[in-house]
Amino acid sequence: MPLFQTIQFNETTKILIWEITESFDELYSQVTLKEKTQRRLDGMKSQMHQRAFLSVRMLIQEMGFTDKDLHYDEFGKPYFDCHNHISITHSYHFAAIIISHKKVGIDMELQREKIQKIADKFTDYECDYLEPKFTEEYIKKLTVIWGAKEAIFKIRNEKGISFKDHIRVTDFSLDKTQTQASLHFDDLIKDFDVHYQEIKSDNFEGTFTLVYAFEK
Repeated sequence: MPLFQTIQFNETTKILIWEITESFDELYSQVTLKEKTQRRLDGMKSQMHQRAFLSVRMLIQEMGFTDKDLHYDEFGKPYFDCHNHISITHSYHFAAIIISHKKVGIDMELQREKIQKIADKFTDYECDYLEPKFTEEYIKKLTVIWGAKEAIFKIRNEKGISFKDHIRVTDFSLDKTQTQASLHFDDLIKDFDVHYQEIKSDNFEGTFTLVYAFEK
């Protein structure tokens, strides 16, 4: 079933995950795109990117919306013309959306060893609890931290925000599913609830980390 998982977080928040197993033609035949979206699709060079893009349209259809309801602001942030907030992510063979009455952001990442090589680009505050290095736990925690910062950036979507310098993720346990984070940018301080979990599929190798954040 392409609709891989549905998470009903609460009465006003829902997460849908799509496993991208269909061909481009199969997905394309099941969606109706407005002209602007069609041009954007045509401009994509990667068919994997195209399939992920179409999978997002399948997900919003599952929620009762259509491509005509989905818009993007000048910074590329998606929105609906209603009280619902939406955030979008895709990684390899998965696409996911979160829709909520609250301001939300979502990210999904494949857990990979190479994240260790860029850890110093997006961690600072977190280095106090990120020990020991070069272990499976280290990679998993780095992936949660990256996902949390990506989700928060998607919520705020402000030019100049640095993952390393401006977003702090509180220490957390991989045995749990929730932590806190904060954004310190210019004279602004904002707090966020962060939720995380692992996603695996029998069809593809690897473990993914799903992270979503709510602005308090």
